Amino acid sequence: MTDLDLAEKFDAARKDRQLAVLEGFHPLKHGLRFHADILDVVTDDVEELLALSRRLAPDLTGAIETSITVVSQDLFRRLSRDSRKTEVLAIAHRRIVSADVVLKKRRNAPLVLLEEPSHLGNVGAAIRVAASAGASAVVTTGTHDPWHAEAIRGSAGLHYAVPVAHSSSLGAYRGPLVAFHPGGDPLRFGSVPQDAILAFGSERRGLSDELLEKADHCIGIPMEPNVSSMNLASAVAVALYAWRLVR
Repeated sequence: MTDLDLAEKFDAARKDRQLAVLEGFHPLKHGLRFHADILDVVTDDVEELLALSRRLAPDLTGAIETSITVVSQDLFRRLSRDSRKTEVLAIAHRRIVSADVVLKKRRNAPLVLLEEPSHLGNVGAAIRVAASAGASAVVTTGTHDPWHAEAIRGSAGLHYAVPVAHSSSLGAYRGPLVAFHPGGDPLRFGSVPQDAILAFGSERRGLSDELLEKADHCIGIPMEPNVSSMNLASAVAVALYAWRLVR
């Protein structure tokens, strides 16, 4: 494959809602661990990449080594579109799930709903937390694609460990809708139902009035005086571990 072919392939993958671009070692590592369908893997420094794999994921080194395409540094920079250090890039199939299906199905772990999140890095970090805590799924609304490369970087590739879906708005759903809102009842151990949909707004806007009106219960995370909010992913972590620790 020529440099031009490879560049066009990565450009097309970034626009394709069936594909995902994995930027960095950890997204590739978790993609492989959770059986993602990896299509292409490229690096401009194979020795550094394999050394990193032997140190952090020796069980995957063989799989990575057999799939690598080595490219020039200039081409790698063009493919990555990012000034941050990245050892490897990959293209993989997304693990596509329906928001309608996961919202309506019975669940024995909370589902995380992110209403119109404004920062892709926070979306990824929230997905990472959800995967770590054992949430049943993550659903986002709004204009951002939760499978954007920046979100996958934020999740360290754990999009492949928990169902991730997008919906234009919150439609029909099963289970209690619990809104995390500063004016809600203080969060306590045992106050998060296992089948709940846990709704979080962005740090700037919070949850919409429409969603708050639909909520069966509003919960607030206790904070010190004069502290008005916390990072979105931190709020998700607090809520999920309040559930997990008494599961």
